Amino acid sequence: MASVDVLHMPGIPTKENCSHFLPNLRSNRGDYVDQSATGWMRATQPDTPVEEMRKRFKEDGYIWVKKVIPREDVYDMRERYFSQFSNTGMLHPEKSPRDGIFNASSDPNAHEGIGGLPEDTTKQLLNAAHADPVYRTFLAHPTLRSFIRHFTGWEQEVIVDRAMLRHNCPGSKSTGIHYDQYFLRDGDDEFLTAWVPIGDCAPAGGGLMYLENSTALGKQLEDDFLRKAEHLPRQERIDAFNQFMAKDGFMSHDAVDFREQHKARVGRWLVGDYEAGDVVFHNPWMIHAATKNEDELGRIRLASDLRFYEEGAKLDHRWMRVWKHDDGL
Repeated sequence: MASVDVLHMPGIPTKENCSHFLPNLRSNRGDYVDQSATGWMRATQPDTPVEEMRKRFKEDGYIWVKKVIPREDVYDMRERYFSQFSNTGMLHPEKSPRDGIFNASSDPNAHEGIGGLPEDTTKQLLNAAHADPVYRTFLAHPTLRSFIRHFTGWEQEVIVDRAMLRHNCPGSKSTGIHYDQYFLRDGDDEFLTAWVPIGDCAPAGGGLMYLENSTALGKQLEDDFLRKAEHLPRQERIDAFNQFMAKDGFMSHDAVDFREQHKARVGRWLVGDYEAGDVVFHNPWMIHAATKNEDELGRIRLASDLRFYEEGAKLDHRWMRVWKHDDGL
């Protein structure tokens, strides 16, 4: 009989979620999140019965599944990506690109990726990395795709071509607070996001943190945005950067302040100690952000954001092209 891991208890690590105590977490701005407002995500083993997995996803808004993709395949992708940046000064000169260790003598802000202000050379490398046939093949990894069909019950899934590779050096800017639906407003709202850490990622290493019980809040915020924007032309209305949104597309960069504003409706900021091969799936309204990368080993956080629709669903066709810097989305 397949094993089912136990539920987490606030502040108490278990074998199934983490082996050490809560880390200090922060976002781009503001203070560290108080430990009373921090918790561990619930981890799920891949042999957990699918009914239980679906139940958890509905309850939590996410499901963190362990060991979906073979670890070495993930590290092969990590090595491939960072090898393309070997002449930029971003990587530690005495470490392998497979490790992806930051060169601490460099300015992390000079090596920003998606969401930052990369230099022209880095822009070209980012564009090439997203079109790289090795990366496009990785997106079709058979164990990932078969798990998605198993979990969702779909006969066939469709991935949006605009999958993204995000690297985040220690000390650089991380992804702000958002939910995914407002970036993909022109398609059905039943898509599935898969967040794939490409390498081990410690809790304070720039990985995702999720705002507990935030799905309902995300839906309300989206309804509010759409109501305010209903008079706008259609192309502006579906734009995540319209006049009613933050100029960079995020709701906030301060995890402490954002939670304080909505604390009557949400829980803690939840985080995981992610390993290569893990995948976190979340719904379109689950509010999340990346932690500030303060990795003790100097690892550069690398992850890929993937979105899947069921075949036959209405797609957001703006996203059916490969990512390029300054593509307007």
